[in-house]
Amino acid sequence: MRTLVVGGTAGMGLEVARRRAARGDEVVLTGRDATRAEEVAASVGASARGIPLDLSRPHAVGQALADVGTVDRLVLAAIERDANTIADYDIDRATRLATIKLIGYAEAIHALRPRLPDDAAILLFGGRAKDKPYPGSITVSSVNGAVTGMVNALALELAPIRVNAIHPGIVGDSPFWAGKPDAVLEGYRSRTPTGRLATMGDIVAAVDFLLENASVNAVQLYVDGGWLVT
Repeated sequence: MRTLVVGGTAGMGLEVARRRAARGDEVVLTGRDATRAEEVAASVGASARGIPLDLSRPHAVGQALADVGTVDRLVLAAIERDANTIADYDIDRATRLATIKLIGYAEAIHALRPRLPDDAAILLFGGRAKDKPYPGSITVSSVNGAVTGMVNALALELAPIRVNAIHPGIVGDSPFWAGKPDAVLEGYRSRTPTGRLATMGDIVAAVDFLLENASVNAVQLYVDGGWLVT
Protein backbone atom coordinates (compact mmCIF):
# COMPACT_ATOMS: atom_id res chain seq x y z
CA MET A 1 0.00 0.00 0.00
CA ARG A 2 1.27 3.47 -0.87
CA THR A 3 0.43 6.49 1.29
CA LEU A 4 1.11 10.02 0.10
CA VAL A 5 1.31 12.66 2.82
CA VAL A 6 1.22 16.17 1.41
CA GLY A 7 2.85 18.39 4.01
CA GLY A 8 4.68 15.50 5.62
CA THR A 9 7.95 17.09 6.69
CA ALA A 10 6.84 18.52 10.04
CA GLY A 11 4.12 18.54 12.66
CA MET A 12 1.10 16.30 12.30
CA GLY A 13 1.90 15.40 8.71
CA LEU A 14 5.25 13.98 9.78
CA GLU A 15 3.64 11.98 12.60
CA VAL A 16 1.18 10.52 10.10
CA ALA A 17 4.04 9.60 7.75
CA ARG A 18 5.87 7.84 10.58
CA ARG A 19 2.76 5.90 11.58
CA ARG A 20 2.03 4.78 8.04
CA ALA A 21 5.62 3.66 7.53
CA ALA A 22 5.46 1.72 10.80
CA ARG A 23 2.33 -0.01 9.48
CA GLY A 24 4.35 -1.20 6.50
CA ASP A 25 3.16 1.29 3.89
CA GLU A 26 5.37 2.69 1.19
CA VAL A 27 5.30 6.37 2.12
CA VAL A 28 5.78 9.39 -0.12
CA LEU A 29 5.94 12.66 1.78
CA THR A 30 6.13 16.16 0.38
CA GLY A 31 7.56 19.47 1.49
CA ARG A 32 8.31 22.78 -0.16
CA ASP A 33 12.08 22.20 -0.01
CA ALA A 34 13.45 19.17 -1.89
CA THR A 35 16.48 18.65 0.35
CA ARG A 36 14.45 18.78 3.55
CA ALA A 37 11.82 16.43 2.11
CA GLU A 38 14.52 13.90 1.26
CA GLU A 39 16.18 14.22 4.68
CA VAL A 40 12.92 13.81 6.56
CA ALA A 41 11.95 10.82 4.42
CA ALA A 42 15.29 9.18 5.23
CA SER A 43 14.55 9.64 8.94
CA VAL A 44 11.12 8.04 8.52
CA GLY A 45 12.59 4.85 7.11
CA ALA A 46 13.75 2.93 4.08
CA SER A 47 10.20 2.65 2.74
CA ALA A 48 9.79 6.44 2.56
CA ARG A 49 10.84 8.98 -0.02
CA GLY A 50 10.49 12.73 -0.13
CA ILE A 51 9.57 14.96 -3.05
CA PRO A 52 9.24 18.75 -3.39
CA LEU A 53 5.73 20.18 -3.69
CA ASP A 54 4.44 23.69 -3.05
CA LEU A 55 0.65 23.91 -2.97
CA SER A 56 0.84 27.69 -3.20
CA ARG A 57 1.90 27.12 -6.84
CA PRO A 58 -1.02 24.97 -8.00
CA HIS A 59 -0.07 25.01 -11.70
CA ALA A 60 3.08 23.05 -10.79
CA VAL A 61 1.34 20.43 -8.64
CA GLY A 62 0.65 17.98 -11.45
CA GLN A 63 4.26 17.86 -12.58
CA ALA A 64 5.52 17.49 -9.00
CA LEU A 65 3.31 14.43 -8.51
CA ALA A 66 3.88 12.93 -11.97
CA ASP A 67 6.03 9.99 -10.87
CA VAL A 68 4.31 9.07 -7.61
CA GLY A 69 2.38 6.13 -9.06
CA THR A 70 -0.76 4.59 -7.61
CA VAL A 71 -1.89 6.20 -4.34
CA ASP A 72 -3.99 4.08 -1.98
CA ARG A 73 -4.13 6.59 0.88
CA LEU A 74 -3.85 10.35 0.37
CA VAL A 75 -3.41 12.66 3.35
CA LEU A 76 -3.55 16.41 2.71
CA ALA A 77 -1.93 17.83 5.82
CA ALA A 78 -0.19 20.93 4.46
CA ILE A 79 -1.11 23.94 6.57
CA GLU A 80 0.11 27.48 7.06
CA ARG A 81 -0.71 29.65 10.04
CA ASP A 82 -2.00 33.11 9.22
CA ALA A 83 -2.86 35.87 11.69
CA ASN A 84 -4.94 38.22 9.59
CA THR A 85 -7.60 40.61 10.87
CA ILE A 86 -10.14 42.55 8.83
CA ALA A 87 -8.82 45.74 10.40
CA ASP A 88 -5.31 45.06 9.11
CA TYR A 89 -6.05 42.73 6.22
CA ASP A 90 -3.10 41.33 4.26
CA ILE A 91 -4.38 40.24 0.85
CA ASP A 92 -1.19 38.41 -0.12
CA ARG A 93 -1.15 36.26 3.03
CA ALA A 94 -4.86 35.54 2.72
CA THR A 95 -4.49 34.60 -0.94
CA ARG A 96 -1.58 32.28 -0.18
CA LEU A 97 -3.45 30.38 2.53
CA ALA A 98 -6.63 30.11 0.48
CA THR A 99 -4.61 28.87 -2.49
CA ILE A 100 -2.83 26.22 -0.43
CA LYS A 101 -5.88 24.88 1.35
CA LEU A 102 -8.55 25.13 -1.32
CA ILE A 103 -7.02 25.23 -4.80
CA GLY A 104 -3.88 23.32 -3.83
CA TYR A 105 -5.75 20.51 -2.08
CA ALA A 106 -8.19 20.21 -4.97
CA GLU A 107 -5.47 20.28 -7.63
CA ALA A 108 -3.48 17.56 -5.86
CA ILE A 109 -6.55 15.31 -5.93
CA HIS A 110 -7.22 16.24 -9.57
CA ALA A 111 -3.65 15.39 -10.57
CA LEU A 112 -3.80 12.04 -8.78
CA ARG A 113 -7.34 11.06 -9.81
CA PRO A 114 -6.29 8.55 -12.52
CA ARG A 115 -4.01 6.85 -9.97
CA LEU A 116 -6.56 6.49 -7.16
CA PRO A 117 -8.10 3.01 -7.08
CA ASP A 118 -11.76 2.53 -6.17
CA ASP A 119 -10.85 1.48 -2.62
CA ALA A 120 -8.60 4.50 -2.04
CA ALA A 121 -9.18 6.91 0.84
CA ILE A 122 -8.50 10.64 0.99
CA LEU A 123 -8.17 12.69 4.16
CA LEU A 124 -8.15 16.49 4.38
CA PHE A 125 -6.92 18.40 7.43
CA GLY A 126 -9.19 21.21 8.58
CA GLY A 127 -9.32 22.77 12.02
CA ARG A 128 -11.60 23.92 14.82
CA ALA A 129 -11.11 27.61 14.04
CA LYS A 130 -13.95 27.14 11.56
CA ASP A 131 -16.33 26.81 14.53
CA LYS A 132 -14.48 28.75 17.21
CA PRO A 133 -12.79 31.76 15.61
CA TYR A 134 -10.30 33.97 17.40
CA PRO A 135 -8.94 37.45 16.63
CA GLY A 136 -6.86 37.15 13.48
CA SER A 137 -8.43 33.89 12.29
CA ILE A 138 -10.53 35.35 9.49
CA THR A 139 -8.74 33.43 6.73
CA VAL A 140 -8.00 30.31 8.79
CA SER A 141 -11.64 30.06 9.91
CA SER A 142 -12.88 30.61 6.36
CA VAL A 143 -10.69 28.04 4.62
CA ASN A 144 -11.27 25.40 7.29
CA GLY A 145 -15.00 25.97 6.97
CA ALA A 146 -14.65 25.47 3.22
CA VAL A 147 -13.02 22.08 3.83
CA THR A 148 -16.44 20.81 4.95
CA GLY A 149 -18.06 21.68 1.63
CA MET A 150 -15.08 20.35 -0.30
CA VAL A 151 -15.27 16.96 1.42
CA ASN A 152 -18.97 16.61 0.68
CA ALA A 153 -18.51 17.51 -2.98
CA LEU A 154 -15.49 15.22 -3.37
CA ALA A 155 -17.23 12.26 -1.75
CA LEU A 156 -20.03 12.66 -4.28
CA GLU A 157 -17.82 13.16 -7.33
CA LEU A 158 -15.18 10.54 -6.52
CA ALA A 159 -17.43 7.72 -5.28
CA PRO A 160 -16.66 4.95 -4.42
CA ILE A 161 -13.41 6.53 -3.23
CA ARG A 162 -13.88 7.67 0.37
CA VAL A 163 -13.17 11.26 1.39
CA ASN A 164 -13.12 12.52 4.99
CA ALA A 165 -11.80 15.45 7.02
CA ILE A 166 -10.19 15.71 10.44
CA HIS A 167 -10.50 18.89 12.50
CA PRO A 168 -8.03 18.86 15.38
CA GLY A 169 -8.46 21.09 18.39
CA ILE A 170 -5.49 22.32 20.38
CA VAL A 171 -2.84 19.60 20.17
CA GLY A 172 -0.88 20.16 23.35
CA ASP A 173 2.30 18.30 22.38
CA SER A 174 2.48 19.58 18.80
CA PRO A 175 5.48 21.73 17.83
CA PHE A 176 3.29 24.85 17.77
CA TRP A 177 1.70 24.38 21.19
CA ALA A 178 4.35 22.48 23.18
CA GLY A 179 6.42 25.60 23.77
CA LYS A 180 3.54 27.72 25.06
CA PRO A 181 3.56 28.74 28.75
CA ASP A 182 1.98 26.21 31.10
CA ALA A 183 -0.59 28.78 32.19
CA VAL A 184 -1.81 29.16 28.60
CA LEU A 185 -2.16 25.42 28.08
CA GLU A 186 -3.84 24.98 31.46
CA GLY A 187 -6.37 27.62 30.53
CA TYR A 188 -7.43 25.60 27.49
CA ARG A 189 -7.20 22.32 29.39
CA SER A 190 -9.50 23.58 32.13
CA ARG A 191 -12.16 24.40 29.52
CA THR A 192 -11.99 20.95 27.91
CA PRO A 193 -14.54 18.41 29.24
CA THR A 194 -12.01 15.56 29.20
CA GLY A 195 -9.55 17.60 31.26
CA ARG A 196 -6.80 17.03 28.72
CA LEU A 197 -5.73 18.46 25.39
CA ALA A 198 -5.53 16.34 22.28
CA THR A 199 -2.14 14.77 21.58
CA MET A 200 -0.29 14.00 18.39
CA GLY A 201 -0.99 10.34 19.11
CA ASP A 202 -4.73 11.06 19.29
CA ILE A 203 -4.64 12.79 15.92
CA VAL A 204 -2.67 10.00 14.24
CA ALA A 205 -5.00 7.34 15.64
CA ALA A 206 -7.98 9.27 14.29
CA VAL A 207 -6.27 9.56 10.89
CA ASP A 208 -5.83 5.79 10.78
CA PHE A 209 -9.51 5.31 11.62
CA LEU A 210 -10.65 7.62 8.84
CA LEU A 211 -8.31 6.05 6.31
CA GLU A 212 -9.02 2.42 7.12
CA ASN A 213 -12.69 2.09 8.12
CA ALA A 214 -14.39 1.19 4.87
CA SER A 215 -17.79 2.56 5.94
CA VAL A 216 -16.61 5.99 7.05
CA ASN A 217 -17.18 8.48 4.25
CA ALA A 218 -17.98 12.21 4.00
CA VAL A 219 -17.28 12.54 7.73
CA GLN A 220 -16.03 15.63 9.57
CA LEU A 221 -14.22 14.22 12.62
CA TYR A 222 -13.53 16.59 15.51
CA VAL A 223 -10.64 15.58 17.76
CA ASP A 224 -10.68 18.14 20.55
CA GLY A 225 -11.92 16.49 23.76
CA GLY A 226 -15.37 18.07 23.33
CA TRP A 227 -13.98 21.57 23.61
CA LEU A 228 -16.91 23.36 22.01
CA VAL A 229 -19.55 22.08 24.43
CA THR A 230 -18.18 24.19 27.28
